[in-house]
Amino acid sequence: MTQRPTVIAGNWKMHFTKRTASRLAREVVAMHNAHPQSECIVFPTFVHLEHVRRNLKNSGVVLGAQNCHEAKTGACTGEISPYMLRDMGAEVVLVGHSERRHDFGESNERLAKKLKTALRAKLDVILCIGETQAERESGDTFVVLARQMAALKGVKAELAPRIRIAYEPVWAIGTGLTATPEIAQEAHAETRRLIAEHFGPDAAATMPILYGGSVKPANVTELLAQPDIDGALVGGASLTIENFGPLLSAAPK
Repeated sequence: MTQRPTVIAGNWKMHFTKRTASRLAREVVAMHNAHPQSECIVFPTFVHLEHVRRNLKNSGVVLGAQNCHEAKTGACTGEISPYMLRDMGAEVVLVGHSERRHDFGESNERLAKKLKTALRAKLDVILCIGETQAERESGDTFVVLARQMAALKGVKAELAPRIRIAYEPVWAIGTGLTATPEIAQEAHAETRRLIAEHFGPDAAATMPILYGGSVKPANVTELLAQPDIDGALVGGASLTIENFGPLLSAAPK
């Protein structure tokens, strides 16, 4: 069985001040140093990137950004390009988070452009995919995943090591509902099959796939025990070290 890294990522969404974001960053560094077996990424808001970067310096915890525009430069008021993010010290960016898809209407086509621009800017990418409750109930989960994974079309196979996938069923985000380990594993296995279609079996065997959707200390160990779940993209539970710390310590040794 191929060994893949366990990735624990905290999406801080629209929370914190520069002081509280910096404090949490320091707490995450201390916990990661105590449990270095996982890869750790934090995603603060744009305005806190520099403050968090200073507190992560030389720690091994990776600085990420929550979103980017698909253009390098331009008349795009209120937006930020992946090149700017890289200049600010970010190393990875989320593309296609369900809130961007459903609250802001970002299409699969636009997200594919974002992914490719981010890769050109030398950012790694976590591509987020997942179905709504209605799509699951209608039996269309795999159809939806294939449509969203089409963002990888045209990406060169040698770039596959710079991409991770996060499966986040929309019906489990911020609702308190969590896919059972069996449901999550089924979707992850299908996602790995789709990775093989795009990049080949070697990339499929080595690319981490994270689960996102009401991950918390009470369920993380069971989720990470599944063969195709390689980590977690965490929202609410990443906002305090009391909840995020146990997720880092739960990573397999």
